[in-house]
Amino acid sequence: MKTNILFSCAIAAALLSSCGKQDSTSNIITVKNTLDVSRSFETVEILKSDLQLDPTQDFERLAIRDVESKTVMVSQFVDQDLDGTSDVLLFQPELSAQSEKQFELFVADANLVQDTTAYCYSRFVPERTDDYTWENNRVGFRTYGPVAQKMIEDSIPGGTLSSGIDAWLKKVDYPIINNWYAKNDKDPGYYHIDHGEGLDNFHVGSSRGVGGSAVKVDTSYYISKNFTDYKTITTGPIRTSFVLHYADWDANGKMISEEKHISLDYGSNFSRFEIHVEGTDVLSIGLTLHDNLGTITEKVDEGWISYWESEYFDSELGTAVVAPKGVMTASDYYVTDLTDRSNLYAQLKVNDNKVVYYAGFAWKESQQYPTKASWEAYLSEFSQKINAPLEVTYNK
Repeated sequence: MKTNILFSCAIAAALLSSCGKQDSTSNIITVKNTLDVSRSFETVEILKSDLQLDPTQDFERLAIRDVESKTVMVSQFVDQDLDGTSDVLLFQPELSAQSEKQFELFVADANLVQDTTAYCYSRFVPERTDDYTWENNRVGFRTYGPVAQKMIEDSIPGGTLSSGIDAWLKKVDYPIINNWYAKNDKDPGYYHIDHGEGLDNFHVGSSRGVGGSAVKVDTSYYISKNFTDYKTITTGPIRTSFVLHYADWDANGKMISEEKHISLDYGSNFSRFEIHVEGTDVLSIGLTLHDNLGTITEKVDEGWISYWESEYFDSELGTAVVAPKGVMTASDYYVTDLTDRSNLYAQLKVNDNKVVYYAGFAWKESQQYPTKASWEAYLSEFSQKINAPLEVTYNK
């Protein structure tokens, strides 16, 4: 895990000597791992509304430390409803198999210095038409906005008509979005070449890319156009999240309303998608098949599908969709002569106009999961973890 805290010996001494009541909120948080595997890079959300704070205590001055080791954890505040006040505090504990740890909230000294690098970053990119792009320390993604759509509709070169999800193949843990766009602005095509950090050579077109949505009617799949508007919620060392809005779209007579709430956490190869949708009871989530030379794996009973391309641009690439238990009802290896429309689909149940799933990838050159076997082992374990999340309790 990344280095948690950078602070001087003097500050460390001050913290260790101030473990008493004067800086503690008296909120002890117990995090429990019920699985037989160790846990890391999983985000715990501490809701302000769940804490019993004194009216004089400022939620945004709180920090969190391991009760036993006194290690101060990297944390991130999130203003989830964008009302100007933070309502959630995030951190990522490490737990052994079948274990639990306690953490204490305390009022942070003004001199406490945390690593606030925005490893988890996203933004609207007007300088490249109107992409929305996001990344963490492992992977990057992007999708396309209304200007790119209108350029296609008006026959203007350089546009993109797609609601698919693009993959940015990075092999460094530091942020690259701003650097790649800036260099591409000066040298068009820059980020299509690997200069040592990775590249964008993943073709999306009108495919679903890595986790784009569709609606199946009879034997055909129908898709939306580009997003129409966006709202950035947060960026930081632990999470980036945002909302994409779409114009209502027609699926062979079914009017579909769709809004995507997307987040990406530190250390994960998967974006989390929470889709608010009306007009369908089943949402189809796809993985592009490109030239259809890869290998598909369908584990519907475990809640995941995967596509492994062993000859992708002289390298190898795995993509996947993972859903919580009971959400994925079927998969469909859909091959058609229509350009970019061949996808491996997961069929997901929509409950109360909402569905949650995870979509992501691993590129061999990143050395994260360089083989099909290691990638699928990660998928199996990831599925276990989302179905048995870390248990969090508050003790006074």
